[in-house]
Amino acid sequence: MTKWEIDPKHSEIHFRVKHMLISTVTGLFTKFEGTVETTDPMDFTHASIRLSIDANSVYTNESYRDEHLKSSSFFDVTQHPTITFHATELSAGEEAETFILKGTLTIKGVAGEVKLHVSFGGTVEEKNQLKAGFQVSGSINRKHFGLTYNPLMEAGGMVVSEEIELAANIELIKIS
Repeated sequence: MTKWEIDPKHSEIHFRVKHMLISTVTGLFTKFEGTVETTDPMDFTHASIRLSIDANSVYTNESYRDEHLKSSSFFDVTQHPTITFHATELSAGEEAETFILKGTLTIKGVAGEVKLHVSFGGTVEEKNQLKAGFQVSGSINRKHFGLTYNPLMEAGGMVVSEEIELAANIELIKIS
């Protein structure tokens, strides 16, 4: 069994959401960790993947909004400090070096199945460490995860869209 860890210095987890239906707000999580286990160091198909995100590390470049996201209206970091993902299936995609990643995402204590698209960037050995790179993308409906805050604007329409776009750049380091 080959074990890998996410290198947080060379990885990012972002999200994008429509605001007032006219613009997009981008945010990220600054603290997370994850592991990947493969049966072959050069084949990630069927890998076991676990990710843990510190919900309190949400950052949108606006402190008032960040505090609102940490409140019970959204992530409720006091009661639910961690967002987790556990892969249930990683299969080859239609194109070379792509995968379909399915798994259970848990936000605010609510678990739901998600499907993400993964592009494999390859591997490289640096300073006697094998590294692998990936780009991950997909979207979720925030209401499916208990994130139901949604006041309406005076003119109608939602202040925050239900669909959240996810994007991650992940670099793994082989640890055994």
